[in-house]
Amino acid sequence: MGHNGHVPAIDISDPEDERLADYRALTDLALRTRFEQPHGLFIAEGHQVIGRALRAGYRMRSMLIDAKRVEQLAHLAEDAPCYAAGPDVLESVTGFHVHRGALASFHRKELPAPAQLLTSVRRLVVLEGINNHTNIGAIFRVAAGLGFDGVLLAPDCADPLYRRSVRVSMGEVFAVPYAYLDEWPAGLAQVREAGFTLHGLSPSRGAIDIGQVTAAERERPALLFGAEGPGLTGAALDACDRTVVIPMHAGVDSLNVAAATAVACWELSQPTPR
Repeated sequence: MGHNGHVPAIDISDPEDERLADYRALTDLALRTRFEQPHGLFIAEGHQVIGRALRAGYRMRSMLIDAKRVEQLAHLAEDAPCYAAGPDVLESVTGFHVHRGALASFHRKELPAPAQLLTSVRRLVVLEGINNHTNIGAIFRVAAGLGFDGVLLAPDCADPLYRRSVRVSMGEVFAVPYAYLDEWPAGLAQVREAGFTLHGLSPSRGAIDIGQVTAAERERPALLFGAEGPGLTGAALDACDRTVVIPMHAGVDSLNVAAATAVACWELSQPTPR
């Protein structure tokens, strides 16, 4: 047995052991979606991401590590149970090769209400129909890095705390507060009422070059992005103060939504138009 500084790491050799229920079939998106949010948990992968979750104040339920890395990693479990298993058991339980050597299950926190989020942030990213977990994670990383301090999600967006989203965001999903706007798109009126200028990213409806947005409309920007392909719905565009577009070249019609978020967030973090 290894030791994590508080309690010993518990060796597990049976992949059917009930203590590993939180870690079952991690690659099965449909199953994990039904399991994680209703049970109030999420999974973090790798010691860096686990460390970020702990620093952000998330409470660990348990940790599961490669038995060869007990001395290196078990201390992260603090007071939660730490389970150690060989790579075959890990793969049998999770459905993939756990090459980062550590997984941890955490309790979710209660999310703020949209009204609470809107009073506490200055620059906002708003997402409609973004159901790709890689894009969600990348967008949170962009928001954190470029000074957008809150994310508002339509009900049809993917879970920011799904394992892939967490990993792609490099743990920034823990740092950027977010809320779900259940009344969609009617609830977008709250964004404007809170003093934000709501900019819809779309090449339609007489969109202006995002570089021409006035200094006044950059003071409290809310940038609204839709799913790749269909883009923003007409009803979401109706709720915007204006429609903006990133100028494109060489016949390319658009960017990946995470790349577009990066360009748009950088542009509207500048105090004056180009």
